[in-house]
Amino acid sequence: MLEQPFFGRRLKQLRTERGLSQAALAGDGMSTGYLSRLESGARKPTPRAVDHLAAQLGADVSVFDEEAVGDSLSQALAIAASLESDETLEALERALTADAGTDQDPPLRWQALWLVARWHRRHNRQERERDLLEELVALGERLGQPALRVRGLAQLARCLRARGEVGRVDELAAAAHALAREHALAVPDVAASLLALVSVESEAGRLADARTHADELTALTADRRDTLWAEALWTGAAVRVRQGDPESAQTLLDQALAGFPSTGNLDLWTRLRVAAARLHTQKSPPELDTAERYLEQAESGLAFLGIPALEQDVTSLRAELAFQSGRFADARALLDRVRGAAPQMTYRNRVRLDILDGRLLIVEGEEQAGLDRMRALAEEAQASANIDLAADIWRLLAETLSGTRDRA
Repeated sequence: MLEQPFFGRRLKQLRTERGLSQAALAGDGMSTGYLSRLESGARKPTPRAVDHLAAQLGADVSVFDEEAVGDSLSQALAIAASLESDETLEALERALTADAGTDQDPPLRWQALWLVARWHRRHNRQERERDLLEELVALGERLGQPALRVRGLAQLARCLRARGEVGRVDELAAAAHALAREHALAVPDVAASLLALVSVESEAGRLADARTHADELTALTADRRDTLWAEALWTGAAVRVRQGDPESAQTLLDQALAGFPSTGNLDLWTRLRVAAARLHTQKSPPELDTAERYLEQAESGLAFLGIPALEQDVTSLRAELAFQSGRFADARALLDRVRGAAPQMTYRNRVRLDILDGRLLIVEGEEQAGLDRMRALAEEAQASANIDLAADIWRLLAETLSGTRDRA
């Protein structure tokens, strides 16, 4: 007889894979209440129940064997690794769920967790990505392999930073960097740790440290012309923007824009152009025509990507361009479009939406409501240790008030 809770997890997986309700699977030979207790692990399956359920599923009873689940995970992983798509990764996640707690092949599970977490990251499903990465980090510690530990720690740090949960990020990123250096790991692993470290140092306002590590990162990847090289240049540019050096930032970003082809990674190619558009809106004075040109290029990439979170980033940046151009009604319409679709963005980009809302309230004549909104955002950012973001909010509030009074 199969043991619980494994049998229940496997049964639920097989049922959902076939799109069956509990009532449909139970059929005439079993109550839905009994089936529900089987799936939850509250009841042990009898041989008769196993035979009935296998027949209802159109499968042999061997599909409930633990060995079959191990095979299922390895097969799903092989398929997803050779052809990454929403369908193959959904199947891999289902196999991961069924395999939970069996502890049959930890390295295999680590690889599956990595692929599924990366898939959720591309779609900005950060809460699910975080849960998978927490398990991945714990599994990496058990396996004891420095490279796997570094990759897990660095990616979890970047995920938490994107969610605005910066409390643990410093510790995770520093641990990843120390491990990578201690074990003289390969360039991609050292670079991954540095990417995480620079992001948290920037958010915390430790810009001198961030600049040092960003320069280390660009030097480390200088001989490459791949995704890692482009991300290193982008990261160095972001630090320089926060240091108030947009010209130096543009020099680095221009290298990545010119040297990284769309065939290398269309997602990154598109995001680089969004970053370039944003950089030109942040210059003083803003270079709105150049920003518009980069935004049009980004939209050409979006047509092939189909990533809602990235589409929302582009729409929100269009709203910012409209605001800076004095087209406040257009800015409000674009902002409402993004917010009406349940934003799937990083913490910082979601805050940018709220900042724009506050600025629009001020120019629309609701100055006190706008002031209250932006003050609350700045205080929230400061309380969560996003010092750099808080400073940006106060600066933008001052600029908005000044511009409104000049127009009056």
